[in-house]
Amino acid sequence: MLRKSNVRTVLAILHDIAAAVLAWTLAYLLRFNFELPSQYGAEMRQTLLWIVPLQVAIFWKFGLYRGIWRYASLNDLRRIVLAVLLAAAAIPFMLWMLRSQLVVPRSVLVLNPLLLILFMGGSRILYRMWKETRFQGRMKLSSEPVLVLGAGDAAVALSKDLAKNETWQLLGFLDDDDNKQNCMLNGVKVLGKLDELAHWINHFGVERVIIAMPSSSHQQRQRAIKLCTAAGVQALTVPSFDDLMSGKVAVSQLRAIELDDLLGRDPVVLDTAGLQGLISGKTVMVTGAGGSIGSELCRQIARFSPAKLVLFEQSEFALYTLEQELHQAFPALCFVCLVGDVRDAARVDEVLQLHNPAVLFHAAAYKHVPMMETHNAWQAIRNNVLGTWTVARAAQRHNVAKFVMISTDKAVNPTNVMGASKRLAELVCQALQPLASEVSGCTRFVIVRFGNVLGSTGSVIPKFRAQIAQGGPITVTHPEITRYFMSIPEAAQLVLQAGLMGQGGEIFVLDMGEPVKIVDLAKELIRLSGFTEDDIKIEFSGLRPGEKLYEELLADNEHTLPTPHPKLRIAQAREADAAWLEQLLIWTDASTRPDAEVKTALQGWVPEYQPQHI
Repeated sequence: MLRKSNVRTVLAILHDIAAAVLAWTLAYLLRFNFELPSQYGAEMRQTLLWIVPLQVAIFWKFGLYRGIWRYASLNDLRRIVLAVLLAAAAIPFMLWMLRSQLVVPRSVLVLNPLLLILFMGGSRILYRMWKETRFQGRMKLSSEPVLVLGAGDAAVALSKDLAKNETWQLLGFLDDDDNKQNCMLNGVKVLGKLDELAHWINHFGVERVIIAMPSSSHQQRQRAIKLCTAAGVQALTVPSFDDLMSGKVAVSQLRAIELDDLLGRDPVVLDTAGLQGLISGKTVMVTGAGGSIGSELCRQIARFSPAKLVLFEQSEFALYTLEQELHQAFPALCFVCLVGDVRDAARVDEVLQLHNPAVLFHAAAYKHVPMMETHNAWQAIRNNVLGTWTVARAAQRHNVAKFVMISTDKAVNPTNVMGASKRLAELVCQALQPLASEVSGCTRFVIVRFGNVLGSTGSVIPKFRAQIAQGGPITVTHPEITRYFMSIPEAAQLVLQAGLMGQGGEIFVLDMGEPVKIVDLAKELIRLSGFTEDDIKIEFSGLRPGEKLYEELLADNEHTLPTPHPKLRIAQAREADAAWLEQLLIWTDASTRPDAEVKTALQGWVPEYQPQHI
């Protein structure tokens, strides 16, 4: 019994035999205005006996019977044209080889390939149109009508995918470009501009809208989201421009609008060539590799093909999770997973001696403000300050070219132990910089300071999601509390860029944009989850220990200098010297100290530190 694919092949061959016979016959009839002389009629029938097998053999050689007519494309049409033209050239050649006495009119030799291309190509295209029309007719009853905002390349690509999808029925595009109004894109009309969304929603009765504007500015995307919200429809969006360009996802992989979209920022423009020089073919080490920033740094670094990526992490589970991800996402990447504590000088020294990294990103730190404020103050100092010192000195001893430390906006005018400890870590790196030439002659210390990242471990977003899943309420500490936010990938990219630009001793400050009220974040998250504030209540619990209403990126007595990158500035901050560093190390050498003593001493080490509770 013949398989379905074999039946299709036989039918396609029979069709092309019929097309070849018809084209050859019709070419003769056209040549003689449908009054074919008997002698030419006999010649026509005689030549058919060897011309048709010749043509079908050439068609087979060109693979015309491997495709499926339902998916006929321009490539299939191109193969048909080439095959027919080759067959047209082979016919007179064969007549000459056979020394045939038959005389085929030259006009027949010209008309035949034109007619054959028309019959073979046209029938395939018509068949595809018939199948798609039937398919679309069947799915109209069950598919959901949808409008697409944007009429660029991503929107057109999306429309092609939606045409094959039973879930959606695309009714039209909306775009602000005057040149695209009333145009047809892939058979679908550009109905109007974005501001007309409410009108078209009422006209068609759609409940969902797809925002296909991945290359537009975040202000334009935010405007589109707000228009959807005002019209009372659910908004979906296509993947980001970077993801589409990298090939990791397809344009048809729709997703719900997330907070990253509402707080979205313009894409980071990286000095790709410079980062290739910094990372490609070199050994790179990341401490705290299992954390939110550390793991994203590893992903970004992997894109630049380092010779080896050294992952240093205290948490075994976090390291295992990252190991599994990197194995799948970057199968060619050479990386090594090492468990260790940044305060363990022997372990750190062993790792740097064995792997000899050229660049080291120090992301390991205790970062949770309330937890470090009570019962853990000394551990914050030991991990964030002594740990930074331990890794930094080992970097100098083993000739690490660049040491990039991840700091925080909480280091500016700190009101908590965590922020003060990070400010001390900044000063440690700056104090070590003058020693670089004496110790190794090459280590350059670069500090990068930024605010909160969306979705990071311990941030408010995962907490709010969990509270919504439990039915609420969402707890916000204060109605006026504000924070700076950026996405984890953006933060990691800017850290890499700062690491490239740093010459030693600078504190780079990332452009965090405008501060956002946490209560506004909570409201947006409730709405994006499909609820209202009547469904999920917001309660204010009061500021936690060490927490302040407003974060700052620069201290009162600091100034900044511009850099060639628009999202990076350099802070002109107070620095420390070797004598200060020596005294600090004596203080941090103690095994334990009470919280009150730590907070009192910190006011001497960091004069701008103003604790809320002593």
